[in-house]
Amino acid sequence: MSTSFDIELFLAGVLTGSRTTRQRHLRQAKAIQTAIYNRWHRDNPWAWQQKHLAWYLNHYMDQHAERTRYYYMLTIRLLTLRLGKGWQFNQKINDGFFENRPIKAEKLGQSVVRI
Repeated sequence: MSTSFDIELFLAGVLTGSRTTRQRHLRQAKAIQTAIYNRWHRDNPWAWQQKHLAWYLNHYMDQHAERTRYYYMLTIRLLTLRLGKGWQFNQKINDGFFENRPIKAEKLGQSVVRI
């Protein structure tokens, strides 16, 4: 990435929580940005499509633990919120970790990418 997009500045308006939580979201957003850039050469979140984030969750993160994918899902929700998109991503429930965590829909009637 020759002129790297400043993901920290991009997420500044939607990041809340403790310092550790904000740092985790930034670290994960940078990892997502790098993976999407390496695959599609798009480092700017404004150029991303829903399929890019779905690919990250479906294929790039498929060997990671459910809990890890859950935390990346939270970061992807922040990215989606910041982009102003109504994209929704559903997680598979393999070990029951997600059972008590309902998905809040920001906008109803949008397409859902099943994972």
